[in-house]
Amino acid sequence: MRKWTDGRPGASRRSFLKAGLAGGAALAASKAQAAGDPVITEVQDWNRYPGDGVDVHPYGMPSQFEADVVRRNVAWLTADPISSINFTPLHSLDGIITPNGLCFERHHAGAAVIDPKEHRLMINGLVDKPLIFTMEDLKRFPRYNRVYFLECAANSGMEWRGAQLNGCQFTHGMLHCVMYTGVLLKDILNEAGVKTSGKWVLAEGADASAMTRSIPLDKAMEDCMVAFGQNGEALRTEQGYPLRLVVPGFEGNMWVKWLRRLEVGDEPWQQREETSKYTDLLPNGKARRFTFAMDVKSVITNPSPQAPITHGKGRTVLTGLAWSGHGTIKRVDVSIDGGRNWHTARIDGPSLSLALHRFYYEFDWDGSDLYLQSRAIDEKGYVQPTKNELRATRGENSIYHNNGIQTWYVNKDGVAENVEVS
Repeated sequence: MRKWTDGRPGASRRSFLKAGLAGGAALAASKAQAAGDPVITEVQDWNRYPGDGVDVHPYGMPSQFEADVVRRNVAWLTADPISSINFTPLHSLDGIITPNGLCFERHHAGAAVIDPKEHRLMINGLVDKPLIFTMEDLKRFPRYNRVYFLECAANSGMEWRGAQLNGCQFTHGMLHCVMYTGVLLKDILNEAGVKTSGKWVLAEGADASAMTRSIPLDKAMEDCMVAFGQNGEALRTEQGYPLRLVVPGFEGNMWVKWLRRLEVGDEPWQQREETSKYTDLLPNGKARRFTFAMDVKSVITNPSPQAPITHGKGRTVLTGLAWSGHGTIKRVDVSIDGGRNWHTARIDGPSLSLALHRFYYEFDWDGSDLYLQSRAIDEKGYVQPTKNELRATRGENSIYHNNGIQTWYVNKDGVAENVEVS
């Protein structure tokens, strides 16, 4: 029998069910008091006393009542937290932009703390003139602002052989979407002068792992950025401060943080992160390499295991996220009966290429069991596959690039669980 877990130490299905039922009972009680609710009819402390002044919190923080909206890790996934990952709380967010403090972290040797005055970016290899830039030098290039999603190639990787982690934070939370501010990589490379024999670029980080990835020169010259800003402020330390590479639509491992060097070469470097890691093991024992683009994908964020239905029967708002490394999302279909019938969801907010898309589907819930699924279709016509369709091609031994359709089962009490539908 599969062990049920939401990824938190000591969590159990029994405790989760109790919490969901208790929440439903509390909501029912509040409805009964609606006619004379004391929160409305009586003066509360926040009506009676003044709050903090303008300088109490020089850097604004979320409300104390949002303290549970945080990144979380799954302790047993890795041996050491300095080479590990935590997850974006997708179930607690709306819109398409991820707050800086909630973007998932993935480190290979912990987060490097770097003084920007001491940081340098070197360009070498097959270039006319090797160069070294300071941060001030880089900020003198033309500056751009672009909104992109970033997804780790291992996102949903634990789900290849069956339903495993109970919550979209843990199944899909290696994902975020922000506005990056920086300079175009092609402008920097053109300053150095790329030789005609140059076909690849090696990006190297300044962290203790010396994280390195090979990037096709065509992609580098198309839309890659060297970013120093995120959502209107400087990059956070855990997101690569003071400088990171942005590789739109490609797997997150290529978005090298704490970027210190770019080397132009005539072939890929065959680094650890593109040979023994970040390759896709196939049923015949061979592995696909350089599967850079993140394929079309979606997930329902509410209702979901960490966001049960607490209001009871009636009008219910279903929402989720869709994205594709091949462009924009054309349509999202939603099923509430495990794929038997599909309904077109409403995409709201900006529809930007290589960014997250927010979708909604409103329906009247009659209290019967739900099997929630979403299926995204991108502008190239790619359709998100079922998990069985994906396994038929890729087998069950992979970790990376799992874009199969996710199913949440919701019972009559509104409690949701990660399941699969055959």
